[in-house]
Amino acid sequence: MRVQSPSALPAYTTALGSLYGGTIEEILSSPIAASLRGKVQLIFTSPPFPLNTKKRYGNLQGEEYLSWLAGLAPALRKLLRADGSIVLEIGNAWEAGSPTMSTLPLRALLSFAEAADLRVCQQFIAHNPARLPSPVQWVNVERIRLKDTFAHIWWMSPTDRPKADNRKVLTPYSARMAALLRNGTYNSGKRPSEHVIGESSFLTDNGGAIPGNVITVSNTGSAGDYLRYCREHGLTPHPARMPSQIAEFFIRLLTDAGDLVVDPFAGSNTTGAAAESLARRWLSVEPSDEYIEGSKGRFTSTQVASAPPR
Repeated sequence: MRVQSPSALPAYTTALGSLYGGTIEEILSSPIAASLRGKVQLIFTSPPFPLNTKKRYGNLQGEEYLSWLAGLAPALRKLLRADGSIVLEIGNAWEAGSPTMSTLPLRALLSFAEAADLRVCQQFIAHNPARLPSPVQWVNVERIRLKDTFAHIWWMSPTDRPKADNRKVLTPYSARMAALLRNGTYNSGKRPSEHVIGESSFLTDNGGAIPGNVITVSNTGSAGDYLRYCREHGLTPHPARMPSQIAEFFIRLLTDAGDLVVDPFAGSNTTGAAAESLARRWLSVEPSDEYIEGSKGRFTSTQVASAPPR
């Protein structure tokens, strides 16, 4: 898997964004990063997880992972606008050879936030009920653990009040709530919790319900444009693809049309495609030639303009 070195020219562009070849460390020390300082509204990404098994896309373990991730934090913070956000998905990890969970992902999150003096605005859970049972030894063979079906997503910012609006991510009302709104009546009064609910408290139609911080998406797609493009071009798909619904959720929540979204670990460039679909500007970084080429499948052929050979 050949990797690219950074260039002033992106590997490809679209109407709203660019994907650059290279590692994020190389990009952060280049003029590209200097041009972005103070301009990014959202850094949204899923860095390689601290897994015990080495993956093709590269991942570190143990204290090396902790030091690496925290070391990126100050430079990434410099890219943000004053009211910008960083959102990181950090998956779970298990101790090697033991049916016990590692605290490394949590320590990595704390080290990252402390290194850049970031506030942790909220914790989210990305729940994939269709995920295959793992770790296999403890779940399938010895049957002493339950399958691991979620990853943590952490929303951070340099400020206590970054740009955010939950009205952009409202969900449809339940059938019961829709009926209440139609009927115009509600069982008001004092609750066992001692909260007092007024007659009109729940009878205002706000266009939808405020979602919780558990995002459930079954990541089982096998026939989408991205995978089809990879098959047609003989490319290996990225093995750790984030569902587009998750990227879209945070882009809607934390940015407006025209804002700039950056993904330092693009992979299959889910973030760039989601930003493009929502009329946000974007910039992504990915070192693998093969993953860069495959990520073009997330856009139509008329959207992508490839850079000339270097």
